Amino acid sequence: MFPENLSPPDAPADLDSRFVFDFQAYDDLGHGQRWSTWLDVEPLSRGPEPRPDWVVTSQGAIDTDLGILKTGKEADVFLLDRTDPHDLTQSVVMAAKRYRSPEHRTFHRSASYTEGRSMKRSRDERAIKRKSTFGREVAAGEWAISEWSALQRCWDLGLPVPYPVQIDGTEILMEWITVPGADEPETAPRLAQTRPDRALLESYFEQLREAMVTLVQSGLVHGDLSAYNILAAGERLVIIDLPQLVDLVGNAGGFDFLLRDCTNVCGWFARRGLEVDPQALFGDLMAHAF
Repeated sequence: MFPENLSPPDAPADLDSRFVFDFQAYDDLGHGQRWSTWLDVEPLSRGPEPRPDWVVTSQGAIDTDLGILKTGKEADVFLLDRTDPHDLTQSVVMAAKRYRSPEHRTFHRSASYTEGRSMKRSRDERAIKRKSTFGREVAAGEWAISEWSALQRCWDLGLPVPYPVQIDGTEILMEWITVPGADEPETAPRLAQTRPDRALLESYFEQLREAMVTLVQSGLVHGDLSAYNILAAGERLVIIDLPQLVDLVGNAGGFDFLLRDCTNVCGWFARRGLEVDPQALFGDLMAHAF
């Protein structure tokens, strides 16, 4: 059975078939299955240590696609079950974020996000500027790597982000954020979908303020922070969608991005009845940045 809010793997006809789980059937594996790719990737492509107990590292584990969770312009998110059939204690459902193929993708990320970043190969940079097919493939890989690096860095900083399990090409496997205490596993809603009471609203704002402080103290800005890329997992907030993470000082627009994040966040809380001032939050963050 697929979770209620998911589509089976072969349902979305308009999506790139590679992202409707282009897994080959190996030996006696069924459609939408593959052997775990955990050992196929380099050690640096696996999540930071110490790893959570739920991470499945068994060589005999099988990956099974459970369907699409969320579609986007640059990437789609699926649910992926990784289970060792000979040891059912080795079992977990993860979120699989897969950046789209060149034929079904249009990157609308502004170049202003990537200002201050450098690419290892000038050939790749030229290809991206020409918007060639190869350039678009490089861009997909660059955004996946950017998000992977951002997740790792934020996790190491103790920020509330999904644990990054592994990256393989343009696919990132990460922790599936669910509603705690639910009878059946259920994806945590976006903050924009919630109507918290006053006490929880205040707690949510303080959690976000602390996360933003931690970021600026490390010279970083989310760059696209809003109630739509924050998940409400019960009383805990989790920040998602990090490929555009901005260098506060190295990027000429770093402070503008920070002010925009403050404006977006405070605007949502103000509409829910919490008196917060984006300029005051911006000033508070600037005081922690230097």
